[in-house]
Amino acid sequence: MPIQNDKPRQANASKKYEVTRADLPLHCPMPNMTLWDSHPKVYIPVEETGSAKCSYCGAEYTLKD
Repeated sequence: MPIQNDKPRQANASKKYEVTRADLPLHCPMPNMTLWDSHPKVYIPVEETGSAKCSYCGAEYTLKD
C-alpha cells in the first residue's frame, strides 16, 4: 500500500506500508496520518536495510525503489 499525501488517514490502520525516498526521513506516524489516535513520533531507519518496523505499533515499512 503506497503512502499518499492527499488527505489525513487513520494512523496505524495498516500493518504494512511501502514508502519511497521522497518519504525520508521516515517516521511513524507519517505526516498524512492523524495523530490523536496514535503514538509519539519515532524515526524509522528504513534506508539502512530496505525495511524496518515501528517499535511502538509494529507497522512494517518497506523502501520501494
